Amino acid sequence: MRVAIFGAGYAGLGVARRLERTLPDDDDLVVVDESGEHVVRHLLHRGIRYPEELAHVRLPLGTVLERATIREASVEALDHTAGVATLADGETLAYDLGVVTLGGEPEFYGLEDVIEHATPLHRPSDVETIRADFEAVLEDGGRVVVGGGGLTGIQTAGELAALARHRDASETVEVTLLEQSDAVPPGFDDRLQTAVGDALEAAGVVLHPSTTITGATADAVAVADGEPIPYEQFVWAGGIQGPVAQAGDRPTVPATLRLSENAFALGDAAQVVDADGTRVPPTAHAAIRQAGVAATNVTRVIEYRRENGGFAPRLERYRHDETGWLVSVGDDAVAKVGPTLLRGDAAKAVKTTVGAGYLSSIGAFGDAGAHLRETVFGQSPDA
Repeated sequence: MRVAIFGAGYAGLGVARRLERTLPDDDDLVVVDESGEHVVRHLLHRGIRYPEELAHVRLPLGTVLERATIREASVEALDHTAGVATLADGETLAYDLGVVTLGGEPEFYGLEDVIEHATPLHRPSDVETIRADFEAVLEDGGRVVVGGGGLTGIQTAGELAALARHRDASETVEVTLLEQSDAVPPGFDDRLQTAVGDALEAAGVVLHPSTTITGATADAVAVADGEPIPYEQFVWAGGIQGPVAQAGDRPTVPATLRLSENAFALGDAAQVVDADGTRVPPTAHAAIRQAGVAATNVTRVIEYRRENGGFAPRLERYRHDETGWLVSVGDDAVAKVGPTLLRGDAAKAVKTTVGAGYLSSIGAFGDAGAHLRETVFGQSPDA
């Protein structure tokens, strides 16, 4: 039988590494990914200030997978009934069981002029563009607008402000963060929002909550209530939508993560409703934990089919358990671990440990060490 995993982000790589251990040797395991790399997205923003660190958050799949066949291709369409994927190169890939973990794409909410004028922070190439454009702002002065006050927007604004400060440009460069909700990050408890707001203010980020972006020109962001906000650089962190192969949709899947008889979906590719009926946020933490459930269920379905029937397999159910939240704000950080709220060095230590721990968990020990050297000891990753 052939199991095909579409996408090698947190969810896809997690499923693949587990199935390498559990699938029988005569089963075929294929991982399809457009870049052939695993990108550690929760560390991606750091490349704005430390471009050398991008090398340590882009991991060739061949270095973290052992048995799987890696197919570097974009997925254009998936037909789970027929068990066929259509790839961008015109070829097709047949499979018996599919695991859809294609990463989400930036959501622009139909704002075509924002698509034209803003740079999203989604891929390593976006980080390189953002930094290059910011170098011009550092040279000439002006305002950078970051649209979207979720975790990505907060961390992006924090890195830009910190880089301006380190270049002695805080007096001539303004970093402005726009968020539609009345506090950042939206949907979090009041204590965390207050701590993040304080950290942004201390970092020199100008926060505009309750501000809805309605459009953009080449030099200004239009908002629903108020005058356009001029800018020299516009960065977008306004949310995600489903992958292109799903026409931007994130289909709802139950706690078993089963999308259809022949497919599972998880991570950014699906809206997961857990065993308690809770809609799970599309976070790295959730995707990593969902991977274990998906791998177990794929293995059970494969075993059931090998036995040619009998009782239907009992599938594991994902139950979301949010152990905490971590967000960096330039040289500062805020962490919520259980009921405890941390700020400053304690929060930075937690975030650094989590980042290095994840890299180690997927076998990227050298990259984990580089991350620790840079964040703890102030050395560049290549030092």
